[in-house]
Formats: sequence, C-alpha cells, structure tokens
Amino acid sequence: MLRSAATGGLAAAAASGAVGAARAQSGRKTFVFVSGAFCGGWIWRRVTDRLEQGGHKVFAPSLTGLAERSHLLSKDVNLDTHIADVVNLIKWESLENVCLVAWSYAGFVGSGALESIGDRISSAVWLDAFIPADGQRVADYAAEPVRKGIQMAIDKGEAGVRGSAHYPASVVAERDRAFAESKVTPHPVGTYLQQIKVSGALQKVAKKTYIRLPKFPQPPFDKALADCKSDKSWATFELPDVGHMAMLDAPDRVSELMLQAA
Repeated sequence: MLRSAATGGLAAAAASGAVGAARAQSGRKTFVFVSGAFCGGWIWRRVTDRLEQGGHKVFAPSLTGLAERSHLLSKDVNLDTHIADVVNLIKWESLENVCLVAWSYAGFVGSGALESIGDRISSAVWLDAFIPADGQRVADYAAEPVRKGIQMAIDKGEAGVRGSAHYPASVVAERDRAFAESKVTPHPVGTYLQQIKVSGALQKVAKKTYIRLPKFPQPPFDKALADCKSDKSWATFELPDVGHMAMLDAPDRVSELMLQAA
C-alpha cells in the first residue's frame, strides 16, 4: 500500500477505509512531529487527530519562539534551543520506540536531537526535510527570499525572520492558504546562523523514510531524495500532487504514510 503512494493509489485506498484498517493492524505507535520554519504544532493537527483516533500516542511540540510559544522569541533562541525542545520532550515524557518525524527546517532539529536520544528512536521520517552535514547552517540552504529576510532581521536587530506574506500553491492549497497565513509567526533568526554538530546519528536509525513533495521547488530536498534513493537503508516516496504543507493538503495520505513508516 505504501508503495502506491507515489502513484496516487493511496488516496483511493485511504478513502475506502484502509487508514482505519492499518491503524488496527499496526499496533500502538508513538510519534513526535517536529515543525518547519514559521510554523508550530498547529500545522500537524489534522494528522495528529487521525493518529490519536487510532489509539496512537502523538506529540507535536511548537519549538521555542514559534506559534503559541511566539512570546518567547528572542535573539538568544538558536538551533541548540530547538534541538533541546525535542530532546527534553522525549526525555521528560519517558518516550521509547519513537517515530521521529521532521518536516522542512526540522531536518536540522531532528538530526541534532538524534545525537542525544538516538537510542529512543526506532524510526525516522524526513518529510521534505533537510539532511544536514556536520558544520552546515540552515542559512546555507535558504532560498533567496529567506536569505534576504535573514539579512533584514540582522540589519534591523530583530529576533525573528518574517516569512512570505502569501503562500503559492506549491506550498499550500488555495483552500488552506488563509488559514496557514493566519497562523505563521516570525522564525528565530539565530536558528539560521548556528552550525549544526552531527556525527551521523540519523544514519544509525534502523528504519528511515524520506518523502519528497516535488511540487515545492527546493534543490536541497531533491539532493536529499537522490542520496536516500542510493542508500538501501532508506525507503523513499514522492507525492507529486501535494504542496509543501502536505499535512494540510493531504492529511489522510500523510497519516497513512506515517503509520506505514513507523
């Protein structure tokens, strides 16, 4: 069923009730969803609702300075802060056998977190997400508009980088555009500028899945997909008709992929 995701067959399967069947068969899973830039746990709500209804344990933390934690935005928030958000959640909730899901910017956060809690992670899903090498910065990957936003924040002495005022269809479907635009918040500038320290903990995770959403143009994600395709320890999938905010565009398909990949 998971293989059919690339061809769109999964949509029909989900519509016929296969999501419920998979929930019943898969046993209780524990998921930790980590959000991308400008977003928080709110963006996962449609997916987390579906998984929780199936009896799974789900956490979707908003990282420091974002969403309902936007009042904590400051110049002191950096990549280590966001990594600690995820590490501490998993430690204090005493989570084991976790499926760690990283979306977009969170590829940096998840990669860093795994250096500390890799033994608690049984599977990893990178959804249109960065796979950084040691010493890289998020800013090194940023598209030109984001680079300008970073520089503008630095020049003005602001703690946050402002995102796009209007999201195209490659990011989110028209029906959810106003909703998404009403929820996003400035992203802590320090997270873009700090070099990540990784030693390959992501590659040591036993079960790894990379999902690419090619409707969203992002060369680093294309490279990540190609690298994962050439590595037999990764499963790879593409959803060509879904925007970057796939959890809003296609929550049934994303939920099914998560269950199969966990």
